[in-house]
Amino acid sequence: MTPQATPTPSPLLITPTDHALIMIDFQSQMSFATKSIDAVLLRNNAALVARAAASFGVPSILTTVAERSFSGPMYEEITSAFPGQALIDRTSMNTWEDANVIKVVNEIGKPRLVMCGLWTSVCIVGPSLSAIAQGFEVYVIADACGDVTDEAHERAMERMVQAGVRPMTSLQYLLELQRDWARTETYESTTGIAKQFGGSYGLGIIYAKTMFGAHEG
Repeated sequence: MTPQATPTPSPLLITPTDHALIMIDFQSQMSFATKSIDAVLLRNNAALVARAAASFGVPSILTTVAERSFSGPMYEEITSAFPGQALIDRTSMNTWEDANVIKVVNEIGKPRLVMCGLWTSVCIVGPSLSAIAQGFEVYVIADACGDVTDEAHERAMERMVQAGVRPMTSLQYLLELQRDWARTETYESTTGIAKQFGGSYGLGIIYAKTMFGAHEG
């Protein structure tokens, strides 16, 4: 039987209200050894993700490891998107093994988690596999993660996908939250984030608006 199409989105697409974002260990010491992605691009993508989540009111957890004793502060591009929000500092490499983080995850109470951070093979694999084992759906923003080599990042992503993680990109995250240009209440913030952090796509928006007064939708 031929299926009947309806104008409804897949339940596999994320929405602003069905998930929590966890941004992990975007810190100086972790960044020094990151070679799988350019540092400027990594910071740009992390900023895009943070501002997307803040714009849509996505509950977000910011966590660091050994911030004051070894790894340094979290990127200002992230913390400035969540002014006044406390960071959860850990000793464990696996975020999921930190009781303070888990307490907040349970308080938020979302069945889906979106994660990104440094390094992919350690600080993202650990909580992703642990969360999946406990029944959560996990999405990982691949281009807002990095590792010590391309091989380390790619094998980590493969390992997580094999376990059920759904990979996505930073710009995809922003646009999936917006989903419909008729959502006027977030239109300006979404295009504003894209113009600032969306690379060539953002340049296209600037050009179209400047030259033709264009408007998506």
